[in-house]
Amino acid sequence: MGHSEWRRIAGFPVVGYWRPSAFAPPPSPAAGLRARIAGMAGVLLMLGGTIAVAVALLTQVHAPQPSAAAAGATGPAHHGPWLRRSVPVSVAIPAIGVQADVLHLGVSADGDIQVPSLYTEADDAAWYRYSVTPGQIGASVIEGHVDSYQGPAVFFRLGALRPGDLVEVNLADGTTAVFRVTGVRQYLKSTFPASTIYGATDYAALRLITCGGAFDYATGHYLSSTVVFASLISSW
Repeated sequence: MGHSEWRRIAGFPVVGYWRPSAFAPPPSPAAGLRARIAGMAGVLLMLGGTIAVAVALLTQVHAPQPSAAAAGATGPAHHGPWLRRSVPVSVAIPAIGVQADVLHLGVSADGDIQVPSLYTEADDAAWYRYSVTPGQIGASVIEGHVDSYQGPAVFFRLGALRPGDLVEVNLADGTTAVFRVTGVRQYLKSTFPASTIYGATDYAALRLITCGGAFDYATGHYLSSTVVFASLISSW
């Protein structure tokens, strides 16, 4: 089974997902061979292994990482509209081709935020049901995996978003809440600004979160989180 991480940093649970896969730098090859292989057969086997490693390196697929130009702002210049409480049912992000159902997850028995199943729900996003619903005044949090056992997951391309891109969240009451991205940032988990991301706001804010940055094989964790900041601009 892969690893999932929802660590608590500064008293807040922080999303993260990782796995030793084609979407992270490959681990160092095992030190040495089990036994010396003599003659040409041994040389060919070693050459074949070298070629396989080279091919793996050349075919790496990495999730897009936010650029400095996309950092933008964590909030809007002016407060916009707001909506009454209604839980989310799906999310669409046209700029990166996302169309996904939204699960409603809370916390596990140990107090960490629950995450979607990597086996059956890697293509679903998840709303943290102890945050406000999308469109209410406050910070609504929707998270998703960056990759899975089968390949890229729902938020694989989250880091490619830019300020001005739109996020549409369909709500249970039939309303579609439209958010505009104001900034896309990556934070080291060791210095994750939890209060900025999870803290109260006086406008209708949306936070989209997944893992990002380098993968650390020593710890089995992605070292960073990718966070998209957005605010409500309209509904229909």
